[in-house]
Amino acid sequence: MANNKLTGDLGEKEVCELIPCPNCGKELVLLPAGFPMYDIQCSRCLFRAQVKTVSNKPQASIYGAGWDIYEKVLKAGHLSPPLFINFRWETKAGFRREIRFYPFIAKGNIQKYQLSSTARRANYKMFKYVKLDRIPYMILHTLLDPLKRK
Repeated sequence: MANNKLTGDLGEKEVCELIPCPNCGKELVLLPAGFPMYDIQCSRCLFRAQVKTVSNKPQASIYGAGWDIYEKVLKAGHLSPPLFINFRWETKAGFRREIRFYPFIAKGNIQKYQLSSTARRANYKMFKYVKLDRIPYMILHTLLDPLKRK
């Protein structure tokens, strides 16, 4: 789990360093650890977003987070947060990165699941982002580094 946390923290920092606010163009900054639903926000306007970092090439389904807070937000009538996905992976040609921005995630792109009774967080309710290949997104950053520098 610590490795996932480190990867996630690195991915959030990379998004803030590489991507300007999609709303106003100013700098994105990290929110405090444990902030519910959002990971980053704009330093100027009210834009906030979720960031997921995946150590794999782009795919249609990725793991989200805990279900309970997400369900409460949806029941309150709020939209899902905008989503940045920072895909990072190795190829024979070198290190690759692709940062995608999904401005709208519909309820049909969220799938609830529960961890097994033998998992470290037994029976914990979580969600996945699914069918990401079927909804609009923007590629905001790509990188191929043949020297494999991350």
